[in-house]
Amino acid sequence: MDDGFLQRVDAMVRAAMVEDQAFSDLMPQVMKESQGLPPVVLNMTMMKMGEGIAAAPPNLGCWLAIMAGAWVENGATTFGVDRPLLDKTIEVADNGVAFADAWRAATGNEPPSPSAGQPSQEIVDTLAPRLQDPVGAMMAWFSMERFALGANTMLSKSPELRSGVADRDRKVSVTRRMAEHCEQMGWVAKLLRVLDNERLLVLDRRTRQGWTVTIGGIGDNFQLHTLLAGALLGRPGGLPGTPPAPEIIACFLDADTPPGRPVISSPWNLVDAHGEWIYDEGVPADVPAVNGTRVVVLDPPSYERHFPAGRHHPMMAGSLTLDGLHLPEDLAGWWPHIAPARNPVGA
Repeated sequence: MDDGFLQRVDAMVRAAMVEDQAFSDLMPQVMKESQGLPPVVLNMTMMKMGEGIAAAPPNLGCWLAIMAGAWVENGATTFGVDRPLLDKTIEVADNGVAFADAWRAATGNEPPSPSAGQPSQEIVDTLAPRLQDPVGAMMAWFSMERFALGANTMLSKSPELRSGVADRDRKVSVTRRMAEHCEQMGWVAKLLRVLDNERLLVLDRRTRQGWTVTIGGIGDNFQLHTLLAGALLGRPGGLPGTPPAPEIIACFLDADTPPGRPVISSPWNLVDAHGEWIYDEGVPADVPAVNGTRVVVLDPPSYERHFPAGRHHPMMAGSLTLDGLHLPEDLAGWWPHIAPARNPVGA
């Protein structure tokens, strides 16, 4: 066990929290030492890193966020750091909204790029008449991208973090708003909408049978198409047809995409209970609920639907579990609530 490394992490975090100049020397040293360390060592630092991210000013805490994200991508646990990092990212986004609004009010122009620009006294002077803490808002603005990168890793790797998000709609709203200035905040907004341990009722309009499935970590409805095909096609109690190849199913779960990124197709239109198309580029959270359950209806495709294999969020493992089959007689009470499909292209 490298006690020296753990001590240097502790010293680095304390320096960040009190804005000690020693941070600028300790950070690159710790980053270099961490390369190649086993996850068991990195795991012992994560609670301390979480404390630092929560307490340090954003211009220093954002570097802790980047480091913690890199360690998680190299196999470390998210426990102890994921919630503080997400909380701080949302705080930075909130401050970013205030920064952007104050800048527009003061100048009539769009704010500087949070990734290409840099802090300055001129920015502080511009914001000072409109913000109580112009320096803090400025530091949050220019740390936004690094916090979002770290949050993207934590949300991708931690189903517990995703499922435990409180005040989700507000957090999605503020990160979406910041996405116009910081692309990585758009990734955070999308990951905040991912469903985990969510039960869907899947109905086949032609046979009138259905299935209950539980999904998690599904980043778009292309992924939902493919995992449904893998669970239902050519399976006992499923539907006739040939399921996608195992290596294709695997890359929509947790494996790497096969070389050349194969193009695959779906045998269905997915439609919601109101007859509206479930668009492929959307997410399962877009599917409306009926009596508390999201309903997906399988219809024959109106056209050949092709898309490249692979997950929208490559670090996030997906899942779809088939929980049970429902025969037509079991679903007699459901079909009166299911509208006929509407075709938005008029075909």
